[in-house]
Amino acid sequence: MAKNVLGGELKSCSIDPMTGVFRDGYCTYTKQDPGLHIMAAQVTQGFLEWNKARGNDLITPKPEWQFTGLKDGDWWCICLGVWLQSKRAGYPLYLNLEACPEKVLEYISIEELKRWSYQAKA
Repeated sequence: MAKNVLGGELKSCSIDPMTGVFRDGYCTYTKQDPGLHIMAAQVTQGFLEWNKARGNDLITPKPEWQFTGLKDGDWWCICLGVWLQSKRAGYPLYLNLEACPEKVLEYISIEELKRWSYQAKA
C-alpha cells in the first residue's frame, strides 16, 4: 500500500479529469517517470496560462492522449519541479497532502508542504 506525506494511505488526486502518470487518478511515484508527477495540486487559471506560455499547454484538449484539457479548479498530478517553479513565478498551487506520495518528502519538508496544503488555504 502506497503511503502519502502524512503517513496514511495514498488517496486519489482526481478521476475527473483522470490524472496520474498511469492515468489511474493517483500521483504515484515510479522510476519510469523522470518528471516526478507527484504533486497533487489544484490548478489555477494563472498557473495554466503561465505553464502554457512556457510550452506546456495543459488547457487545450488532446484527444489522442485521452486528455480533455484542464480548467481553473481542477486537480492534477503536477511535476515536482514545475510546482517549485510556479511558486517562484508567482503562481503557487495548493496541494492535497493525502494524495501526495511520501516520495515528495525526499525533496520538500513536511513543514513546507503543510504551508501549501489545500486545508491551510481556508
